[in-house]
Amino acid sequence: MRVIAGSRKGHPIAAPRGLDTRPTSDRVRENVFNLVGPLDEAAVLDLYAGSGAMGIEALSRGAASAVFVEQDADAVRTIERNLDRLRLTGARVVRSDALTALAQEAATGRKYDLVLVDPPYGVYPDLQPQLARYLPPVLAVDGLLVVETDARVGPELPLALRTSRKYGQTRVTMFEGGGVGSTEPRGSGGAGFAGAGAGPP
Repeated sequence: MRVIAGSRKGHPIAAPRGLDTRPTSDRVRENVFNLVGPLDEAAVLDLYAGSGAMGIEALSRGAASAVFVEQDADAVRTIERNLDRLRLTGARVVRSDALTALAQEAATGRKYDLVLVDPPYGVYPDLQPQLARYLPPVLAVDGLLVVETDARVGPELPLALRTSRKYGQTRVTMFEGGGVGSTEPRGSGGAGFAGAGAGPP
């Protein structure tokens, strides 16, 4: 894996050993961030972070901060090594169950401009009720939520749907924190993130 674009473009990203994590492919990652658009000064929450590739991509593309949430100890060490090797600032790595961390973030009132959710495909249906409860409160009004699932699964959350696209065996579904959903890529009309309006983690 490599960083697709931004200040760390082309730099390698290590993945945790074994089969417990499933890094998002470079192709899917590139398509996701093309849809997301500009990330200048954005606050990012990367749940089920794995290697950290999604949050790292966001930081490379100009995000001001990123919180990486991952339960697996080997994966946490991999994220920390990747961040150290790439000399990225504004990052915080949290070893925790994603739902527990998400509930804590919602309780504190923190808001994020971009929230990335990539759980193990097989457990998503069981997670959806709790995600539906805790994701909307942490998403900034002008923010975006990106959910990665098996291509056969269509996430249903109490947020405006922007787009849902399949890439092989993967489905990427994007929701908005406010306004009316559309199928246009974010930023196509000059719209940006809340940026500084969403406090740092």
